[in-house]
Amino acid sequence: MLFNSYIFILIFLPMTVIIFYRIGSVMGQQAAILWLVLASFLFYAWWNPAYLLLLIGSMSLNYWIGRGLTIHADQQSISVRRKALLVLGVFSNLIILGYFKYANFFVDNANLIFEQSYHLETIVLPLAISFFTFQQIAYLVDTYRGITHEHNFSHYCLFVIFFPQLIAGPVVQHKEMLPQFLDNSIYRFAHDRIAVGLSIFFIGLFKKVVIADSIALYSTPMFDGAHQGATISFFPAWGGALSYTFQLYFDFSGYSDMAVGLAYLFGIRLPLNFYSPYKATSIIEFWKLWHITLSRFLRDYLYIPLGGNRKGPSRRMTNLLITMLLGGLWHGAGWTFVIWGALHGLYLILNHLWRVFYCFLTGGTEQQVCCGQYIARFITFLAVVVAWVFFRADSLDTAIEIVKAMTGANGIILPQGYLDYFNQLFSLGNVLQSIGWRFELNVGYFGGINQILLLTLLLIIVWFLPNTYQILGKYSPAIDSTSVSKFANASSVIQWQPRPVVALAFSLLFFVIIFKMDSTSEFLYFQF
Repeated sequence: MLFNSYIFILIFLPMTVIIFYRIGSVMGQQAAILWLVLASFLFYAWWNPAYLLLLIGSMSLNYWIGRGLTIHADQQSISVRRKALLVLGVFSNLIILGYFKYANFFVDNANLIFEQSYHLETIVLPLAISFFTFQQIAYLVDTYRGITHEHNFSHYCLFVIFFPQLIAGPVVQHKEMLPQFLDNSIYRFAHDRIAVGLSIFFIGLFKKVVIADSIALYSTPMFDGAHQGATISFFPAWGGALSYTFQLYFDFSGYSDMAVGLAYLFGIRLPLNFYSPYKATSIIEFWKLWHITLSRFLRDYLYIPLGGNRKGPSRRMTNLLITMLLGGLWHGAGWTFVIWGALHGLYLILNHLWRVFYCFLTGGTEQQVCCGQYIARFITFLAVVVAWVFFRADSLDTAIEIVKAMTGANGIILPQGYLDYFNQLFSLGNVLQSIGWRFELNVGYFGGINQILLLTLLLIIVWFLPNTYQILGKYSPAIDSTSVSKFANASSVIQWQPRPVVALAFSLLFFVIIFKMDSTSEFLYFQF
């Protein structure tokens, strides 16, 4: 079931919310929790009922191991048993994830290396397996460390399967969710909670349905054409790459908003997962603003255990590269994702080296003038765009061809109609022709001025307008787990207010979205 589907918006969501508060007021906390668990099971089973058994089995196994880690927590004589339980739990989760997500990838590459022809039937990737696997690994590690103590099975089920965050995150931690489930105030209906939650949900829905799905009409044809062997020139390559850059931004930002808004309807605050990452002035900041909870997981459960920055600069750089390589592989079983992760690992290494050099030159300060901030933002944005080409491309060869086209290797071509227009500007068209630009009747995969204007508008939105959490900041709808206010201005002149005119505006927004939903498209992060 998709957040951007009629069945979810008009039937599942209102019924779930109404029954939740009705049960909570009449039968109490535990009954309301059980209702949310059942509703979340239905939400997941709507996609493929068979894989619901896999999810239930995974939850049962991890709950059992977590109980074992807790029971033996104070018994020093069996610390070896606790460690063995933890290894068993982590290994079991990784085996399940590895089979469903990477078995075909490893077999195909083994065939290439050893010149064999082993065949493995295509394995359908269970929805959300990457997210609930990481979530449960974090639960086991936190239990082993003594951070997690309470182990009620229904609470654990809700922690894993809570439908607003189940499919594409955020990757939540048990310690930040359980206290909220135990707060009796969330089971009492509150008008302001519903108003704020629906507003955030509608903002996210607008981003997905109206913006992301619209810009996809420019990005998808270019990448598909390149994969099929079409020659891509400079402007179509950049237009397609930038279109996908914004498509992914508004698609994932939209999902993250919808998840937060849906959870808030039930009085639950999810951790912040997306906070204007294209405003970042460095790759280090980018990863503190994009998919925040995944970055947190990779830092706490991979980078720091590897040694973090505690064992010298060389080891730090190695740990960064390993972390980002595995982070790339987590997104998908393909060399394009590995290269994408490697690129960001190299970006981070260069970023850290630059900071050391810059502080040396300036006497220990990282302060930049306003112009320097915008230059840094622009360079960071370009680096991210190039990396997204590998993230999106269907093959490594396709990605390389698109990047080559972005450098002008396949020529710079514009529609024929632009020649006369440019010649009206001091014969600019003739000048461009003299340096190798071409003007042709048909420039494939390039939307012309309409695409340029749309991309410009979207760039202005992501660089200069406030985000959802700045607009509704005073209601604290999400848990700020990384103090993003350090990296982006947390204030906004535009503030959401519970007023009739605001209600009218969001009602109109809702109807625009409903009529726009003529076809339902999956969120891009569903494939991960």
